Amino acid sequence: MHPETPEDGRPLDELFAGRGYDLEAMHARMQGLMDAEALPYGRRTHTYNSRLAQELAKWADSRCEGGRLHHLTYHAYFAEGRNIGDPGVLADLADAAGLPVDEALVVLDQRTWRDAVDADWAMSSRSGITGVPTFVAGGRQAVGAQPESVLRGLLDAADAQPRLEDTSP
Repeated sequence: MHPETPEDGRPLDELFAGRGYDLEAMHARMQGLMDAEALPYGRRTHTYNSRLAQELAKWADSRCEGGRLHHLTYHAYFAEGRNIGDPGVLADLADAAGLPVDEALVVLDQRTWRDAVDADWAMSSRSGITGVPTFVAGGRQAVGAQPESVLRGLLDAADAQPRLEDTSP
């Protein structure tokens, strides 16, 4: 969520310079969390502007096909360190997700989902969300990568009830 990030990304050591962060410790913490959840995670050296990826994902969600694209985008960014701000990378991900590449390229080129993502960002801002991921339940928030126990605690505190899946034919 750094809209100022240039197209070619920004090195993490530059992003966190002078802010007192230990990048090795941050990576080790994230690696431990990801390993505990059996999620792929690599050693990224850059952050990339995710705005185009968000617009493409919003389009894919409107087609009820966003889940696969979200998974592939996560893997490309967090496991492979690919630039998810690059339209070519995003077109490849759309193709791998089974989405029509020609339509995806129009979405990226014409920015047809820009306003929808702007609306999401505005709602997030009004809700006090300043980082991703942010999990919200019952007016409470958990920010950042969290173990399952924290998320379950958030849901329990909100007295959230599980959804029953419709198993009818």
